[in-house]
Amino acid sequence: MTAADGRWMRLCVLGIVLAGLVLPIVTGLWQTGRAAFGHLPAVGAVSISLDPWRALAALPGLWRSVALSLWTGVGSTALSLLLALALAGVLNGRLSAGRTARLLAPALAAPHAAVAIGLAYVIAPSGWIARLLSPWATGWQVPPDVAIVHDTAGLSLILGLMVKEVPFFLLVLLSAQGQIAVRASLAAGRALGYGAGTAWWKLVVPQLYPLIRLPVFVVLSFALSVVDMAMLLGPSNPPTLAVAMTRWFLAAETRLILPASAAAFLLSGLVAAAIALWLAGERAVAALGRVWLRRGRRGRVAERGLVLAGAVGAVLAALAAAALASLLVWSVAWRWSFPDAWPESWSLGAWMRPAAGWGPAVVETARTGVVATLLSLALAIAWLESEDRAGLGRARWAEALIYLPLIVPQIAFLFGLSIALLGVGLPAGAPAVIWGHALFVFPYVMIALSESWRALDPRLVRSAAALGAGPWRRLVAVKLPVLSRPILTAAAIGFAVSVAQYLPTLFLGAGRVATLTTEAVTLASGSDRRITGVYAVLQAALPFAAYLLALLLPAAMRRRRGLAAS
Repeated sequence: MTAADGRWMRLCVLGIVLAGLVLPIVTGLWQTGRAAFGHLPAVGAVSISLDPWRALAALPGLWRSVALSLWTGVGSTALSLLLALALAGVLNGRLSAGRTARLLAPALAAPHAAVAIGLAYVIAPSGWIARLLSPWATGWQVPPDVAIVHDTAGLSLILGLMVKEVPFFLLVLLSAQGQIAVRASLAAGRALGYGAGTAWWKLVVPQLYPLIRLPVFVVLSFALSVVDMAMLLGPSNPPTLAVAMTRWFLAAETRLILPASAAAFLLSGLVAAAIALWLAGERAVAALGRVWLRRGRRGRVAERGLVLAGAVGAVLAALAAAALASLLVWSVAWRWSFPDAWPESWSLGAWMRPAAGWGPAVVETARTGVVATLLSLALAIAWLESEDRAGLGRARWAEALIYLPLIVPQIAFLFGLSIALLGVGLPAGAPAVIWGHALFVFPYVMIALSESWRALDPRLVRSAAALGAGPWRRLVAVKLPVLSRPILTAAAIGFAVSVAQYLPTLFLGAGRVATLTTEAVTLASGSDRRITGVYAVLQAALPFAAYLLALLLPAAMRRRRGLAAS
C-alpha cells in the first residue's frame, strides 16, 4: 500500500469521525441553541425571542446554582490537581509506573455514581464512620441532625469529585513523566543543594504541567457539568446548575424546556469562562513561581508538603475503599441499626430476584458497553493505522477533535441531539444510546491507545514487510498481537466509561433503556439501601471484570502462542 493509499484511508476515517462524532455535537448544540432562543415547534414555540432567557433569569435559585457550580467545579479540580502533583512527587522512585497504574485501576474503574453512593453511605450522619465512632467516641445513640451529604456548601460533592479526579490526574502524570527527564532534573536539583521536595516543585512540575493541560480542562469541564454525582452528593435546594437544568428538561411542564435550553448555553459559557479563568490563574502562578525560583531558598517546607499530601492521599484512598466496601455490605445486610458498626443479620434476598430486578439492567449495560467499545476500538485502530500507512504524525487539530466531546458539557448538546434524531426519524432507544455512549468512549479509547501504538518498535513492522507481509498482514500478525495488552486496556477503559454514562442514556433512551447507572441513581433517592447497594455493586463490578480480563488475557495469549510454537 502506497502513502497515497494511506492518506485516502485516513480521509475515510476522518470522515467517519466527523460524521459520527463532531456532527452530532454540532447538531445538538444548534438544536439546543434554537430552543434557547425560543424556537422549538414541538412545544408550540416558533418565533425567535429572548423570552427563554428572561424565564431562566426569573427561576428561583439560578445564580446560587451558578455560584455552586463554579465553586465545586473549580475548587475540586484545583485541589485534585495540586494533590495529584504532590502525590506524583511522593511516589516518584518508590513505585514503578506499571505498579502505580495497577493500584489506581480500582478507583479509575469504579463509576462515579457507584463511588458517590458508597461515599454517602460512609460519611452520612448514619454512615459507616459515625457507626464506627459511636457511641464510645461520640455518645450518639441516634444519627445526628447534621447535613453532611447534600450540604449547602457543596463540600461532600467536592470530596466525591476528588476521590475520582486524583487517580485520573495521577495516571495522566505517570504518562507525562515518561516524556521528560525526571531523574536528571531531580539530580540537578540535589546537586544545587535543594531537597527532593523543593526540586520536584521547582524543576519537575513546571515541565509536567504543560503536558497535562488538556486533561485538566477535561476534568474542569466535567466537574462543572456533572449531574449524577451532584444529584447524589451535592446541594439539593438549590442544586448545581447542571442538576437544575436536568430537572427542568425532564419536568412534566414543557414550558421549562426553553429556559432549560438557555441554561445549557449558560453552562457552556460557564465552562468557557472557567477555562479562561484557569488560564489567567496559570499566568499568575507562573509569575509567583518565577519569584520563588529567583529567591533560591532551600528550606524544607516542600518536603513537609509532600508528607502532608501523602497523608491526604491515603485518606482519600481509604475513603474510596470504604465506599466500595460499604456498597457490598449494604447489599447483603438485613438488619443494621444505628450505631452498630456491622449488620445484626445478613441476607442475600436483594440478590435473589435478578429477572424482576437487576438482571435486565446488567444485560442492557453490558450490551451497550460492549458494542460502544468495539465500535470505538475499531475506529481508533483504523485512525492510528491510517497514520502509519500515510506516514503522517499526530496533528493538533486531530487531537482537538478527540477532546471535543470531553470539553463540551454533555447536557449542552444531548437534549438538542435527541430532538435532531427524532426530526430525522430515528427514535430514542438502544441504538441511539449506543451511539451516544460511543461519543464519549472513543476519545478515551483513542487517548489510552495512541501512545502505546506510536511507541511500537518500527523494526518489527519493517521485518514483516521484508518477509513479504502486506499492510493488512502486518496489522493482524504483528501489530495487534504485540499491542494486545494496550488494546485490551483501552477496551477496558472504554467499557468503564460506557458503564458510567448517565445523561446519554437518560436523554437518548427517553426512559426506554434502563442501565445500572440510571437505575442506581434513581434508587439512591429511596430508602432501601440494600437494593441500591446491589445495583451499585454490579455497576462497579462490570468495569472491574473488564480490567481483570485486560490483565489476564494477554498473558494467556502469550502462553498459548508459546505452546503452539513449541
